[in-house]
Amino acid sequence: MDARDRSWDDERADTPEINVRVAHSARMYDYYLGGKTNFDADREAAANALRAFPSLFTTARENRGFLLRVVAELARRGVRQFLDIGTGIPVEGRNTHDAAQAVAPESRVVYVDNDPIVLAHARALLTGDPRGATAYIQADLRAPESIWADPALRATVDFTEPIAVLLIAIMHFVPDEQDPHGVLARLTGPLPAGSFLALSHVTHDFDPVGWAKLVSAYQEAGIPAQPRTGGEIEGLFPWPVLAPGVISVAQWNAPVGGSVPGAAEVSCYGGMARKP
Repeated sequence: MDARDRSWDDERADTPEINVRVAHSARMYDYYLGGKTNFDADREAAANALRAFPSLFTTARENRGFLLRVVAELARRGVRQFLDIGTGIPVEGRNTHDAAQAVAPESRVVYVDNDPIVLAHARALLTGDPRGATAYIQADLRAPESIWADPALRATVDFTEPIAVLLIAIMHFVPDEQDPHGVLARLTGPLPAGSFLALSHVTHDFDPVGWAKLVSAYQEAGIPAQPRTGGEIEGLFPWPVLAPGVISVAQWNAPVGGSVPGAAEVSCYGGMARKP
């Protein structure tokens, strides 16, 4: 069965119970982006985080811009298959399939998230160009085998063609004790040659004290988090990073002559690598 043949009623029937009394990183990110799919627990945790690092609104906005630019760049390079892990709450007109299918309408996108509320909004992620395909699966980045084995992914993705894996603002929720390098090795191992990995990740390079307080705010909300240095983030890539390297997400392929916030204000690096 093609992933698009599944009815919305079936999706709703499978949706796990949503616990709105506990903060979730996807809903906090939605709040930073000015969305409405967040609750008191999310807003309280976000307020604590913002007291530690007030420019999180800028970080979130620039990170979303990086996502759209990197997807468009990959589509221009001929990629037609995208696996967006840690999708988060949909943003109207600013999702992976919007950027990919604006360049290549036949693009196929599979979204992955472990937050039940994202599943509840999956209908917004399944409305791409009919010349392509979109699918959504509920799974966790830390269990890559479950992602690759999912029938919806298998029905949407052709493993004989390159696949772009997008890890946008998610690896900082995989601290060292959860073996991020091992997770990435298991995730990228099945990819065919010519595939890409695009990744963005917050950094404490510019304000270690503020980010230590921000991490504490997330941990108090029950969310593990670990900012990393630019060198550590580059070290997460399993293949050589392509130009322009691991740089501020605001500067990565930014329009020439445009005004962008400084790297310290954004405190988030991004980059892209290609599997040989």
